[in-house]
Amino acid sequence: MSLDLDWLADELDRFATERDWHRLPDPKNLAMALAAEAGELLEQLQWLNPEEAKDHASSSSVADEVADVLIYLVRFASVAGLDLERAVRQKLVKNASKHPAP
Repeated sequence: MSLDLDWLADELDRFATERDWHRLPDPKNLAMALAAEAGELLEQLQWLNPEEAKDHASSSSVADEVADVLIYLVRFASVAGLDLERAVRQKLVKNASKHPAP
């Protein structure tokens, strides 16, 4: 799996610019939209037993929701001025320290 997050951030910025959406997003509203999209992802699997959920997890409707979550997350990081890769790397180091392997 490979995804260039810088490319994605640039594409999302271009998309927003073409539609004059730069006046709309701010970190609070993007965080709220991200939470809403995560809820829509959850809704795709709600009430399914584990086997059904596993089967449905690769469906196009789940893929759409996963894409929406990632899009809002990358857009949030861009608008907030966060280096998403750096944040993830730092968090992985913290997690490794907090939860060492046996």
